[in-house]
Amino acid sequence: MNMPSSLRILHTESSLGWGGQEIRLLSESRAMIERGHEVRLLCPPDSRIRTAADRYQIPVTIAPMGRKNLTGLLAVRSWLAAHPADVVVTHSSTDSWLVALASQTLSRPAPIVRLRHVSTAVPDNPPTRWLYTRACRHIVTTGQAIRTRLIEVNRYPEAQITSIPTGIDLDRFSPGDRHAARSALGLPDDGPVIGIVATLRSWKGHSFLLEAFKEIVDTSRELPLPRLVVVGDGPQEENLHRQAGELNLRQRVHFSGYQTDPVPWLHALDLFALPSHGNEGVPQALMQAMACGLPVVSTPVGAIPEIIVNEENGLLVRPKDSPSLANAIKRLLHEPMLGERLAQAALRTARERFGMEPMVREMETLLTRIARGI
Repeated sequence: MNMPSSLRILHTESSLGWGGQEIRLLSESRAMIERGHEVRLLCPPDSRIRTAADRYQIPVTIAPMGRKNLTGLLAVRSWLAAHPADVVVTHSSTDSWLVALASQTLSRPAPIVRLRHVSTAVPDNPPTRWLYTRACRHIVTTGQAIRTRLIEVNRYPEAQITSIPTGIDLDRFSPGDRHAARSALGLPDDGPVIGIVATLRSWKGHSFLLEAFKEIVDTSRELPLPRLVVVGDGPQEENLHRQAGELNLRQRVHFSGYQTDPVPWLHALDLFALPSHGNEGVPQALMQAMACGLPVVSTPVGAIPEIIVNEENGLLVRPKDSPSLANAIKRLLHEPMLGERLAQAALRTARERFGMEPMVREMETLLTRIARGI
């Protein structure tokens, strides 16, 4: 397919939060701009992606679109009417509904692509089916498991759904000097460090990781004891700080808060854990950790099994199972050869499959086809 000189791409995002979904949107947009396309983001004024877009040099327009109401609908409709696009890519429920309904009032609306990032069940009802299969021209998922669920459970047309996995910057996310990273971050370099990089949401499994870490500390017969580094902020922050105190772990757990650049924190770790128990596509933090050459422990949730094969390039444990999580982490702490083997396999997987170029190329091809009505 011959690519056009430029596509006018509008991304909409109503979410006020921050995570892999927003990072993919901005990373992909930056790459599309570098390929010569005109890209703009439409988002609420108080969203975190609005300020983050400046770092990625993505043009932004703000609109009161954080809720499904008449104000948001009129604002989105006004923008779409005055600024024609070749294709609109929606990312969350609210903006998808606002764009879909607003487009019904336009004489020549742009085709809509719904990008589905997470594995949360999509309601099986007539309005939602209309949104996904008639209002939207195409659905993109970040993992094959999400696509399969939409086809088998929601009975959406197979030809209307494409899985395009998220890519990461492999030049940025690569192995580093553990001791130098700890020194630069002010982290003690007196023992193994376990880490998690994720928004502090309940389903990311932080509470189960704290429980597992408590068991590891209490049953350890070796000195020095391990430390746990928690990178990120979010709605569970207060609860997790409280839990760490109740488990008497305050001296062993370091809450770093949100970090614009997670690379030094990944470099400081001995192993990475992400015990999610819901809603996942393919978590970017997991891919980033693998690309940094870390052994990883996670769960077979969402599309995670598409990148981790248990015992081959990582360890998978049952969701919400703190004892199993603790045992997996203990194995990596006590069996350095196992950790090194899994880390090297994870790094190979990342270098072979996680690059930005395949994601951007496939998205460009798809959006071009949709814009042309093919």
